[in-house]
Amino acid sequence: MHFSLFNPVIAAINSNLDFNTGRIVSEIESNRMLIVQERIREFSGLQLDNIADAEFRVFSQWGEDGIIQYLLSKIPISNKVFLEFGVEDYRESNTRFLLMNNNWSGLVIDCDRQNVARIKASNLYWRNDLTAECEFITRENINLVIEKAGFRGDIGLLSIDIDGNDYWVWEAIDIISPRIVVIEYNNVFGKERAVTIPYRPDFDRAKAHYSNIYYGASLSAMCKLAGKKEYAFVGSNSTGSNAFFVRADVAQDIKEMNCSDGYVESKVREARDPNGKLLFPSKEKRNELIKDLFVLDVDSDELILISEFLE
Repeated sequence: MHFSLFNPVIAAINSNLDFNTGRIVSEIESNRMLIVQERIREFSGLQLDNIADAEFRVFSQWGEDGIIQYLLSKIPISNKVFLEFGVEDYRESNTRFLLMNNNWSGLVIDCDRQNVARIKASNLYWRNDLTAECEFITRENINLVIEKAGFRGDIGLLSIDIDGNDYWVWEAIDIISPRIVVIEYNNVFGKERAVTIPYRPDFDRAKAHYSNIYYGASLSAMCKLAGKKEYAFVGSNSTGSNAFFVRADVAQDIKEMNCSDGYVESKVREARDPNGKLLFPSKEKRNELIKDLFVLDVDSDELILISEFLE
């Protein structure tokens, strides 16, 4: 029997499965978006003491979708454009809800070609005003990458989650002026010291240390950088992974938070052993893994051992 005779049949079945799966996923996404509309209306007239109280999740990893919608209810946005770095294949992101629910336009960047190819091949790409670029972002190239994609000046939102040089990249950005900034911070570094990994243009979180928890900057470092850029810190998500900042000239209706008060201790246990296996360590054992590594104190501009400030 020639099994090749069945190839057209198999191809037709697979095509039908792909179509039906895509339709089901689309319907689920639409229903999830409809469900949260009442939630958005509820908090649009409220003044929350903690932005995490606005959390809901449609496409974001945690509750960022809700926080962003709350901030939009308090901040005038004249240019409904976003930029997001580190989106993987964009199924889970901080800006997809903005794209689909609020009809924003934007640029998304990831360093994996397959991820970017998936984004461009999706229905989402032709149905919306979305630009996807494959770039390994550094502080040296970031402004050029943004400019080449056609973005500059006042925009609505910037989201940075590149698992490494987040501090250095935000510091370097000057071609755009986002009204809202969402940026990942490394909760492991605690809330007292303003520290970041030393800058290396080729920094790779997975290669920097086997534990996978040596990356990024502390919340305190991000808050100090925000102050220099004239942004107000307005809080963190409830997971303690993302910080939210609002440009000072449009922050009148948002409660600004002290950096220490806004720090949320994360319960996430993502440290790994040298073989890549999750360890689920206690806080003390987690800190022990990286105690002999160096970070840069942004106040003194000196390298210090992590053991100097983490117990």
